[in-house]
Amino acid sequence: MKYPLFQVDAFADELFKGNPAAVVPLPAWLDDAVLQAIALENNLSETAFMVAQDDGFGLRWFTPSVEVDLCGHATLAAAHVLRQHLDCYAETIRFHTRSGELSVTEGEFGLTLDFPARTIAAINVDVGLCDALGAVASEAFDSENGSGPLLLVYEFEQDVAGLAPDFNALQHATTSNVIVTAPGDDCDFVSRFFAPQVGINEDPVTGSAHCSLVPYWAARLGKTALRCRQISSRGGELWCEADGDRVSISGKAMTYLQGEISL
Repeated sequence: MKYPLFQVDAFADELFKGNPAAVVPLPAWLDDAVLQAIALENNLSETAFMVAQDDGFGLRWFTPSVEVDLCGHATLAAAHVLRQHLDCYAETIRFHTRSGELSVTEGEFGLTLDFPARTIAAINVDVGLCDALGAVASEAFDSENGSGPLLLVYEFEQDVAGLAPDFNALQHATTSNVIVTAPGDDCDFVSRFFAPQVGINEDPVTGSAHCSLVPYWAARLGKTALRCRQISSRGGELWCEADGDRVSISGKAMTYLQGEISL
């Protein structure tokens, strides 16, 4: 059997920026072991698989090692593929996922993802975790149910940019993925995202992290519309908006390659 494969740079307006994701449209779901093997073979932070349904598309995301509950950049990439390559003209693209229904529309800043906001609660700053990251944070938060990801807040953009984590130590310091953030020098805030527990030392641009970041910064800055930058080596820009228990995350995408999987 042959299946189409697309690789898309998400949250980017030029190639070799943002976060690359693979997108594989399927006529029906393959066995989970096959989906995981394809994701491992692709060796990108995420591979998105989608299957058409009556009112939209089933969507699943896999890192090279595990299936995840929520992924922003691969959702953006999947919507981009539907719009640019698969003649999907629906005003709203609806995805059915492990995190509920997610929708994507077109807007001023590209494609806009409608994602759930994540409620966070303050926790003590973990010195061991900060040692693994390379600098002590001023504040720390976890999701309200304690399932992560952790959010660590620093005072300045240069603090976040200068972090050089010991990823082996980070794996032992926490079982959660880790978001680090600070006020931006020329945007509302910057962030980075570390996830060695799921096979990704540093994710280039992480849409789902903004489900925690946007509510925090909206409350701290007293504004709902936010310009955000993830300052990984590839980097990416996002335009976000807090809306109660939802978060809008907007960005652009570029197709890098089209190919075919032979199984």
